[in-house]
Amino acid sequence: MHVVVIGSGIVGAGAAYYLARKGAEVTVVDGGYPGEATGAGAGIVCPWVDHPEDDAWYRLTREGARHYPGLVEELGEDIGYAKVGALLVAEDPVDLEPVRALLRRRHPDAPEMGEITDVATPSELFPPLSDTLSALLVPGAARVDGCSVRDALLRAAVAQGARVRRGVATLTPGGQVVLHPLARKAVDERWNPEATEEERWSPQDVDEQRSREAAGQGPASHGVGAVGRADEAGVQDEGPASVGEEPAGLRQGPVGQSQGPAGQSDAPVGQGDGMAEQGGSWRQGAPLVPAAPPSSTATRAPRPEGDGEPIEADRVIVAAGAWTGEVCRPLGVELPVFPRRGQIVHATLEGVDTAWWPMVLPRVGPYLLGFPDSRVVVGATVEDVGFSPRVTMGGLAEVIEAGLRVAPGLFAATVTEARVGLRPVYAPGRALIGPVTGRVVVATGLSAYGLTAGPFTGELAAALALGEEPPIDITPYAPA
Repeated sequence: MHVVVIGSGIVGAGAAYYLARKGAEVTVVDGGYPGEATGAGAGIVCPWVDHPEDDAWYRLTREGARHYPGLVEELGEDIGYAKVGALLVAEDPVDLEPVRALLRRRHPDAPEMGEITDVATPSELFPPLSDTLSALLVPGAARVDGCSVRDALLRAAVAQGARVRRGVATLTPGGQVVLHPLARKAVDERWNPEATEEERWSPQDVDEQRSREAAGQGPASHGVGAVGRADEAGVQDEGPASVGEEPAGLRQGPVGQSQGPAGQSDAPVGQGDGMAEQGGSWRQGAPLVPAAPPSSTATRAPRPEGDGEPIEADRVIVAAGAWTGEVCRPLGVELPVFPRRGQIVHATLEGVDTAWWPMVLPRVGPYLLGFPDSRVVVGATVEDVGFSPRVTMGGLAEVIEAGLRVAPGLFAATVTEARVGLRPVYAPGRALIGPVTGRVVVATGLSAYGLTAGPFTGELAAALALGEEPPIDITPYAPA
């Protein structure tokens, strides 16, 4: 069986890996879409604090988290996965009680979260934190490097016979794939046109790309002068930052609270009605009044060039993130998948070992994660602004200002990089996983949980493409 996977982010890479392991012939189409979410994800794996009223969402993210230890062992390489724990912090200890109750309720079925303990002085574990905070420690929480996971999955798939091809994939009404060349400027420098597909995903190429991304030069990251890359990649963005593109939804405190697209106050999760608000998730921010999915004139995928090359396939998996609805439109189905922009900041504390600091998940404010190389990640904005993968002055200001309120000890840290990603959101609310025709399966809509559940979601999609029973019931995620 030949399966074409459209999309080479963490879900598509996961699908390719599991298909190749099963002996399928696999072709992955890497579209190089600007603003792909995988490269801009922070890497939080802590599902137990979210979706208290949605068991199906929670089941998907919980199983995604459980999937990682075995995946690390299978891949046999460093993907940045480490159980560093999570500090749930709040100014008032009383505000921690709802999430404590939630964790207590879930612990019997998820003992991997570890024993929850009170931390009177969180700054002893994450030194830059304000000394006014109280915290609960969730020791089982982990962080992961999304780019490393994606690259390792693709490398492993290629090692088992998969091919990775660059280009823009379109579908015919019958579900056949047509591969078009990328616009010349959109071709990533690491892709040598003279190389074989296997050589393009050699360990050396990926290591070089990691170095570029760490320096702010990779396709998913932006240095100070890199804004506007979308136009270079042959994709029209939403034009210059102007009215209607204000930072919309950073989880921050009452001071300087951001405004949503419709001018509504975008209060952070946990504020106001507490855990009941916005489904009660502790860390997942979303605009209080989400914008309607952008009109068709705003949902632009990279424009194909030329007539294209048909690729024969028995099955197709569309894991194209926020672009999935656009890719599937020729099938005659309307999938309300839209992009939610997130901007994050990477900073370094020279000479400080941040590798094993626990992640920080405030009740009010941005998340913070420590990584090796004295690096701290702070984010993220939550913005419904269409396909506009730009780092904005307002977005950076929101992230930095809110981050310093939670962790004033970062004041002297060096800002080394800003990243932006378009998280795919399925308008009905949950992830979108399932067949849309007899030939085509979709897997997207993980929103802020892509790095938590991405590889596992890829496995679900692979099982569907092969006609096998998925490891969990996917009925709750089926296309509406």
